[in-house]
Amino acid sequence: MSRTNTAPARPPGATGGGANRWVVLVVLCVSLLVVALDATILHVAIPSLTEDLRPSSTALLWIVDAYPLICASLLILFGTLGDRVGRRRILLLGYALFGIASAVAALATEASVLIGARVLLGVGGAMIMPATLSILRAVFPDRRERATAIGVWTAVAAIGAATGPVLGGFLVEHYWWGSVFLINIPLMALILPLGRRLLPESRGTADGPWDVLGALMAAAGVLGCVLGVKRAGAGDPILALPTAGPLLLGAVLLVLFVRRQKRRTHPLIDIRLFSRAAFTTSVGCIVLAMLALVGLQLIAVQYLQLVLGLSPLETGLRLLPLTFAAMAAGATGSYTLRRIGPRRMVGWGFVLTAAAVLLLTFMGQHDRPLLLTVGFVLLGFGLQTTLFSAYESMLSEAPQRSAGAAASIGETSYQLGAGMGTALLGSVMNAAYAPGLAAVPGVPEEASRAAANSLGEAYQVAGQLGGAAGGALHQAARHAFVGGLHITLFVSAGLLLLGAVMARRLPRVMECPVDVEEAVEAMSAEGFGPDEPRGADGRRGVGEPRGPHESGEGCEPVRQPRPTEAAERSGLAEPSEPRVPATREAIEPAGSGRPAH
Repeated sequence: MSRTNTAPARPPGATGGGANRWVVLVVLCVSLLVVALDATILHVAIPSLTEDLRPSSTALLWIVDAYPLICASLLILFGTLGDRVGRRRILLLGYALFGIASAVAALATEASVLIGARVLLGVGGAMIMPATLSILRAVFPDRRERATAIGVWTAVAAIGAATGPVLGGFLVEHYWWGSVFLINIPLMALILPLGRRLLPESRGTADGPWDVLGALMAAAGVLGCVLGVKRAGAGDPILALPTAGPLLLGAVLLVLFVRRQKRRTHPLIDIRLFSRAAFTTSVGCIVLAMLALVGLQLIAVQYLQLVLGLSPLETGLRLLPLTFAAMAAGATGSYTLRRIGPRRMVGWGFVLTAAAVLLLTFMGQHDRPLLLTVGFVLLGFGLQTTLFSAYESMLSEAPQRSAGAAASIGETSYQLGAGMGTALLGSVMNAAYAPGLAAVPGVPEEASRAAANSLGEAYQVAGQLGGAAGGALHQAARHAFVGGLHITLFVSAGLLLLGAVMARRLPRVMECPVDVEEAVEAMSAEGFGPDEPRGADGRRGVGEPRGPHESGEGCEPVRQPRPTEAAERSGLAEPSEPRVPATREAIEPAGSGRPAH
């Protein structure tokens, strides 16, 4: 029986085919690099910024935290909005806003202006981050190629986060603190026209109205949770109103958001995604990996600067092996995933990271460069392996029409994990550090309490005391910090091993579904009907099985059933001709001017 191909031919340059998709990947990676740099580049500029603007302690806290707080809270809002109005459109608006906010931040002369600019940077970052990942999902429908692209994407994220302090230290030493923002402007000026010309527009199903109230509930809920976690990480009592209030309010709003999404016919986020073990496990693994990475990175920076006495630039250079190892893990991630599958890749990534953390417990009062280098290399490779495979599994579990929502869930879990890592491991560190300063000979009780807040403050108090008491306090603080660091590393290793156990719920092999709809479109674009036999060039029709060499080693091809197949097999419906679903996601090339359908 003959069939009529109802799928329109895929336009030239559309997502999913041609070498142009790799150019698109470069544009998306540059976008992510700028956002990742801005998350860490400001840290080394704080002393210079404080001396120039003289902000209050509260204002300084908001200067540092406004960007990650706002970015984390708006990821779901802009991720789901991009699914409705177009991901490319949201991304280009994010570029423009990011460039403008960077200029305002670089030229700020008041702390309030800088805080406002950091808020705008957070909004721009929230528009950029999920859009890059969801466009990547649309541009690379083939899972094997998508795995390679996600490997590059995650490596770039690691590069940006790790090189931020190095670049920031160089700029602050040679220019003024505003230069850490000024470098964004030429990058945005370059990438905005390139993105407008090269990036394809893509969107999900546009059925029903966009849930504005639900989006605001999600934003407020995430903001409350992240704010509460950050306050706890800064040392505020967990039951104090400034900490418990935002946490409780955020949790209630998120529960109400989930209940609202379950009731709506056209939800922002399909909650059924979380019923898939691979999706839920991937999100949990991202949270655990970031919990370990950010907490350890924060403590490692303090160790390198305050215990070993390295400058900010030297500290950044010491962390470069972690960056290079992460790049190597991203570059080889696709091959490794095909060879061993998601379950073993995530599990062994966690185990390798735990081994690196335990190796770092041999750090002491004196510098051991070889030990630190080996530990950071293993740490970077293990964590990047874990994050790569978790992101790839999460994104592959989500349908393409919900790519923006899935990307926003992944990025939100990333931010929540970072905040929780700072809070949890910071609290463990403080609890282990403070008792070591309780009874230092010759040091007044009030001075001991002040020194127990942090190692930096202990050094200041020791300098004010002077003499034998100051020297004793200085030495006791160093010993207490290193002892607390070892305890924190053991706790982190335990969490990482928990992640290895969690990874056992992931699929054993990397499945590559054969989507009938996408295959029909691809064949149409090639001028090749789905029922036509193999041609002279050896190409097969849709539905004909591939051999192992064609599907990629370790990549198991799985045919996705038509929407009516289950009903036909169960006898609930009459067999019907296969049709392209009406909810097919529209993907148009940049500048096509054709509306999505």
